[in-house]
Amino acid sequence: MKVKKNLSIQTQIILLASGLVFLSILIGGVFLVENFSAQLEKELGSKALAIARTLAQLEEIQQAVGRPDGWKTIQPIAEKTRLATNVEYIVVLDMNKIRYSHPLQNRIGTRFSGGDEDPAFAEHEYISRAEGVLGPSVRAFVPIMTDEGTKQVGVVVVGILTPTISKLVHGMRFQLYLSLLAGLIVGIIGSVILARNIKRAMFNMEPAEIAQLLEERVAVFQSIGEGIIAIDRENKITIINDEARRIIGIYDDVVGKHIYEVIPNSRLPEVAATGVAEYQQEMIINNINILANRIPIRVKNEIVGAVATFQDKTEVREMAEELTGVKKFIEALRVQNHEHLNKLHTIAGLIQLKQYEKVLDYIYSITEEQQEITGFITKSIKDYSIAGLLLGKYSRAKEMKVELDLDKISKLTRLPGGVDSGAMVMILGNLLENAMEAVTGLEAGRRYVYCLLKEAEEGVRIVVADRGPGIKPELKDRIFMTGFSTKGNKRGYGLALVKKYVSAASGTINIESEVGAGTKIEILLPW
Repeated sequence: MKVKKNLSIQTQIILLASGLVFLSILIGGVFLVENFSAQLEKELGSKALAIARTLAQLEEIQQAVGRPDGWKTIQPIAEKTRLATNVEYIVVLDMNKIRYSHPLQNRIGTRFSGGDEDPAFAEHEYISRAEGVLGPSVRAFVPIMTDEGTKQVGVVVVGILTPTISKLVHGMRFQLYLSLLAGLIVGIIGSVILARNIKRAMFNMEPAEIAQLLEERVAVFQSIGEGIIAIDRENKITIINDEARRIIGIYDDVVGKHIYEVIPNSRLPEVAATGVAEYQQEMIINNINILANRIPIRVKNEIVGAVATFQDKTEVREMAEELTGVKKFIEALRVQNHEHLNKLHTIAGLIQLKQYEKVLDYIYSITEEQQEITGFITKSIKDYSIAGLLLGKYSRAKEMKVELDLDKISKLTRLPGGVDSGAMVMILGNLLENAMEAVTGLEAGRRYVYCLLKEAEEGVRIVVADRGPGIKPELKDRIFMTGFSTKGNKRGYGLALVKKYVSAASGTINIESEVGAGTKIEILLPW
């Protein structure tokens, strides 16, 4: 069984599980860092706001803001506080946004232009984010109020640098790497165990192999000539093939239905319940007498359902009769019995008429004819089965008012290799029967069948010809197909068997036929 080579299911599971674990840890890490950054920023903002409030409440700063030399008092306090609290900068502004403190001495006395400071000059305190030269930062704005909080004289701005995501990741890289490694190891080990369990459950087969195997099993299942139907524990139909549908007479989708809805007298539920198989049981389904086998389905010694295979008993019997030749032998016996009765009646009538000389002539004539054909066949054909077949066909041809011409040069002293007497009887009997049926009902001159059975250097030659209606050109390639027949249903097995036996013996079949002029079939069976 050839299957397209792809990644194995185990490899796919390992890659998928490892990828999911890696992606999950990576996404989780990103969210963790983002959350940590937001929380850190919030804490730094609270710290900056607390420092700004403390400075805004100092009397020295409240009194010095607005005075031309006030920076001399404010700058030392601001710097000392900045260094003690480890913040980035502390800037004190008057109501004209003039700086009274700054980490850079040359910035003192210059105008502040941050862009987000206006609410602070309207007596609002808040925290904002800003992107400066040194990076992102959080800034706390707190108004400086005097006269018991009724008059605003300035604003305290405290800024703290916030670390970037890359800096946070860099600082946590060891923990992240360790988490990723641990996650990958756990994911790989878990996926390997899972993949092995799945493979074991699937009989160590890949999905593509299972799909191809299923397609093959479905094709085989549908090609079987018997009806097949199976049920599960709940007595619901799980599978049914086309032959079963034909016999039951139901062509709708019945999978999933209770078996009693489809076959009211089914015994499958009893077989599934008891676990006892039933073989060659007869029953009536859809007014058809069938022969059924019912077997419980076991999985790990537990009954999970039952399956039935069944055939139309009439078809089985007719096929057996055709393949074994019983029907032909019975017909031959009937013909001989009828023929002998006719002869006895003729003799009895002549005796009653006291035509004793004619009785003797009649007896001599029929005896001579029978002895002649019997002597010729027994002398030329050494195999008793084949000789008996030819004698039976000769008698049957007379009954059918068909002239069967056995060529006087016919001779068979031994059988070719790969062919026994049963196969020869099957081949010759089917050819003669088809030829005689082909000329039956035609005018007297055309009810003629020719037969030759001869040994040649290369093998045994069999020739059967008739003056029947012939074979249409488009049907020549189909007459040896199983089930194909122009004589109605339940036929079409004889010539298929002829083809099978000839092919098994490495023989050849040659057909010459003309519509309206007859058919000639020549077979060569090599030694």
